[in-house]
Amino acid sequence: MKAWVIGETTEIKNNQPLNLIEIGDPLPQAKEIVIKVHACGVCHTEIDEIEGRATPSFFPIIPGHQIVGEVVEIGREVKNFKIGDRAGAGWIYSACGKCEFCLKELENLCKDFKATGKDAHGGYAEYFKINEDFAFPIPENFKDEEAAPLFCAGAIGYRALRLTNLENGQNIGLVGFGASGHLVLKMIKFLYPYTKIFVFSRTPSERELAIELGAYWAGDFNEEPAEKINSAIDTTPVWKPPIMVLQHLKPGGRLVINAIRKEEIDKNEFLNIDYPRDLWLEKEIKTVANVTRKDIREFLYIASKIPIKPEIEIYPFSEANKAIQDIKNRKIKGAKVLKIGG
Repeated sequence: MKAWVIGETTEIKNNQPLNLIEIGDPLPQAKEIVIKVHACGVCHTEIDEIEGRATPSFFPIIPGHQIVGEVVEIGREVKNFKIGDRAGAGWIYSACGKCEFCLKELENLCKDFKATGKDAHGGYAEYFKINEDFAFPIPENFKDEEAAPLFCAGAIGYRALRLTNLENGQNIGLVGFGASGHLVLKMIKFLYPYTKIFVFSRTPSERELAIELGAYWAGDFNEEPAEKINSAIDTTPVWKPPIMVLQHLKPGGRLVINAIRKEEIDKNEFLNIDYPRDLWLEKEIKTVANVTRKDIREFLYIASKIPIKPEIEIYPFSEANKAIQDIKNRKIKGAKVLKIGG
């Protein structure tokens, strides 16, 4: 099969960080399914892998963790899928199932957590295999390209939203407004209809999209929002935006950082934190770590009921490097998806 791989860590400038290779088709073990990949979402995490902040477990590795396609082969012990079913997979490739965290449905914190496209081959390929217990059926009201971003941008956004402890009618800020942010906004509009949404983004097109989708306010990171906020979700790759937004939190407010890694280029922004203004009065910072199967199951159900239709930009399989470059250069409006087959 054809697959895009990360061969080594490298800085993404104007180079082609992914290499297209021929590799053997995956063969399923007893409880594994093989999916013919129709679509795979493109995530900023791939940039973190390429640039070495979230270094893959081995090289070369096939990235991609927002995978949707058709089951074409099953292992002899598979019970939940049959050939021809639509199936998908997200960031969680496996976990031990036995530790204190797994037993509490907190498998995202398992020390043996393995990430799709980082610790196991992912979906930038014609075929992909995974244990059936970590695969999910696709709701019928989504096309493959629409469903792909739900597996990371949507599911991890859902986890981040839950961690804010938001109550209906409270104000929430979205710091950065890419693939995850626009899905979270749609979720909030449905689950918390009396909540005002404040979007912080340096990109005019992202701010315009936020207003179109129903944000109460949208401005640059250095702009003062119309009101203080109870909580915020940060999805930016750097430190300045979330640190700047701390001052806009109400007492007892919570900032949730939804990023697997942060870039180091502006780490000195920590020196600008003013304790009485930014952290006192029981303000807090919490991080999102990975995602659980429960997050994906619950989010897919909610997304199908609303329904949440992602704003997507489709790239042909041959343009995987262009999709990566566009995210790196902040050419973002909604979610980017590789169309591979189907």
